[in-house]
Amino acid sequence: MFDMMKKLQAAKAEMDKIKARLETIAVEGVSPEGKVKVTCNGNRVIKGIEVVDTTILTDKKMLEDCTLMATNDALNKAEKVNETEMKSAASSMMPGMGNMFG
Repeated sequence: MFDMMKKLQAAKAEMDKIKARLETIAVEGVSPEGKVKVTCNGNRVIKGIEVVDTTILTDKKMLEDCTLMATNDALNKAEKVNETEMKSAASSMMPGMGNMFG
């Protein structure tokens, strides 16, 4: 029982490290034609929005659409980074976790 608790604590510590590392990874989403750029970290938190083409500032609908598309692009990229990091961590933890339940 103590061994299982120790392994769970190690897994939690590893996950905390991964979350901290994901906080430092930046991805950028871009709207079509590059009018808006959105920066997001690996934990899927929006860190910045840049309107590259200021001519869209007078077109509310276009600004909203471009921001939405760039945000979705950034979040999709962040999700892929997050999945990759988590899979990598899981595969490195599995050998040590293999005897946890048996």
